[in-house]
Amino acid sequence: MEQKLLKVTIDNITVEVEPGTTILMAARKIGGDVVPPAMCFYSKLQGSGGKCRTCLVKVAAGSAADPRPMPKLVASCRTAVMDGMVVENITNPAVLEARKGVVEFLLINHPLDCPVCDQAGECDLQDLSYEHGSEVTRYEFKRRTFQRIDIGPYIQLHMTRCILCYRCVYTADQVAGNREHGVMDRGDHAQIATYIQKALGNEFIGNVIDVCPVGALTDRTFRFKNRVWFTKPVDAHRDCPTCKGKVRLWMRGDDVLRVTARKDQWGEVEDWICNECRFEKKKVSDWVIEGPTRLDRHSVINAGHYVNVVKPKETFTSVMDGRQPKLLMDIHSISDVNTVDLNEIQGPATGQTFNGNQMAVGHNPTDLKAGKGANPKGTDSTNPETP
Repeated sequence: MEQKLLKVTIDNITVEVEPGTTILMAARKIGGDVVPPAMCFYSKLQGSGGKCRTCLVKVAAGSAADPRPMPKLVASCRTAVMDGMVVENITNPAVLEARKGVVEFLLINHPLDCPVCDQAGECDLQDLSYEHGSEVTRYEFKRRTFQRIDIGPYIQLHMTRCILCYRCVYTADQVAGNREHGVMDRGDHAQIATYIQKALGNEFIGNVIDVCPVGALTDRTFRFKNRVWFTKPVDAHRDCPTCKGKVRLWMRGDDVLRVTARKDQWGEVEDWICNECRFEKKKVSDWVIEGPTRLDRHSVINAGHYVNVVKPKETFTSVMDGRQPKLLMDIHSISDVNTVDLNEIQGPATGQTFNGNQMAVGHNPTDLKAGKGANPKGTDSTNPETP
């Protein structure tokens, strides 16, 4: 028996979905700006969603059978679609204003670590605050802070940056299969932690780094090595006995700086990868390179990918009847200009410095010594009366 599809209208766009589909997943089927942002929901993790409230929408009509609107804004990640439902997202100013308030709450305790945070450049909270947040904060009280701790040989936890989305808890429970951490305490004391600071050692536990929407869980093998926008993502794979081995390499030249799982356009992991692929395989020879990654997020990371570029043809050989160009002058045979360390000499360099006497220095007539010249106190930078 063929299943009846349900019609839902989101921001004046109608789409048909299967029964049980949430408003958020229906919006993702449409795509574009219609899709509400989500910081805690993860389609591949059961039980996720309903924590951050950034996906709030207005249900203007509950269904065709009961067209009454819902009295309050609802979380689109936890609200199922009804046939004939009408939803307002970016077309409703009240939704945008409420979302701005939610972002303000998320940023209450979040530090301004973007200049040093490894997540900067691919941070969901950065994108959310830029697109839906306010320019200022009204919070006047002291922010809560935590000490950074290493929860294993490969992962560092910055609880000060955490927004309590619970994604890492669900990942450790459902993917790694051995959850040793969770939410400790309650209220404004709630924090992600391990009991008596145990280490996270499961072979799939590295995936908590990929699901974290902020910089709370970072890769210790990549910390402070580079900014993400200076690296180039490349799709690669290997024969791995533990996982599928399909990864994304982040390279700087021929160096593999980090390895992550591949993500879809919604920032969700396509295939979970093991710790060996993520942390241990950091050589190009370990992988089969497939090609550069095309990221869907509006990022400068894509700027350096020159795909299908036609290299200009060298015309010198054809013009000169097959003769190769000759080097007319080799500067290294004339002087040793590139072998002089200017930090070692005690003054300005001269021609003698680059012609045999590498420690020769010249005389700067404007840098007079004290007691000589028109200015008895000298004209160097230490004299405050230097004209």
